[in-house]
Amino acid sequence: MHAGALSRFVVNVPGPLLMCPSQVPEGSTRGWIVPIGGGEEKENNPQILQRFVELCGGRDADIVVLPTASRLADTGARYEKIFSGLGAGRVASVDFDSRAECENPESLRRIGEATGIFFTGGNQLSLSTILGGTPVAKLVRTRNAEGVHVAGTSAGASFISEHMIAFGEEGASPIAGSVRLAPGLGLTNRVIIDQHFRQRDRIGRLLTAMAYNPFAVGIGLDEDTAAFISPGNVIEVEGSGGVTLIDASGIEFSSMDLVAEGQPVCMLGIKLHLLVAGTNFDLHTRDASAGKLARPKI
Repeated sequence: MHAGALSRFVVNVPGPLLMCPSQVPEGSTRGWIVPIGGGEEKENNPQILQRFVELCGGRDADIVVLPTASRLADTGARYEKIFSGLGAGRVASVDFDSRAECENPESLRRIGEATGIFFTGGNQLSLSTILGGTPVAKLVRTRNAEGVHVAGTSAGASFISEHMIAFGEEGASPIAGSVRLAPGLGLTNRVIIDQHFRQRDRIGRLLTAMAYNPFAVGIGLDEDTAAFISPGNVIEVEGSGGVTLIDASGIEFSSMDLVAEGQPVCMLGIKLHLLVAGTNFDLHTRDASAGKLARPKI
């Protein structure tokens, strides 16, 4: 990237900050958005991370790792090694421990050079409280609108959408007050994402989140499973687990506004899809497809 383009990221970033997706510039195509359910395979068959590297350019990939959510000092360095081992040409970890650091020109310049941006796991509230409303958050949204691919695993996956599950109770039933939502990064407002889904029995809290906001599609990601969301808003599933999709747009009745906190919620008319690798879901039409698993017509 030439110097004039870099100066744009440093000088113009601290303007008004929006939580909605950035406008795609004329002639550009939005980058892929890749939430991962956590626990992704990193050694034996790292198909999710390998596909992300290939999307970002393979040997020409320039990936910036943002380990802000993690409390472990070596998280950034570990992903640097992983992505380099998968063939990425250039990888750097850029950490932010405070909101003041989010105005660092060199850090912003490095993000401005990337072809891919990766949020690690940890605590999603660390991401929203440290990065939310900062030049870093606006820059990542702008870069994704310009074609840069953005992925996040575990907490990083939850942070990607406009409405983020901050925390909540586990279990199979929707319970009033059992989940708390907070503003996320805002790369998309079409989904609400939960992770470690089947492993931590989180369907109840995702259903509760959908009762709050039936417009969005609920995405429950199992570990070692990713939803590759294309620029055309089609989800392609990758990985060894499953993706639970909850479509509440046709909901016929919800008792969310009638029951007390801690009480079960009645929800009628919701759709639930269970997807695996090779299947897909169109966020525009809300149609699920067996994709590569479809039986050939005779």
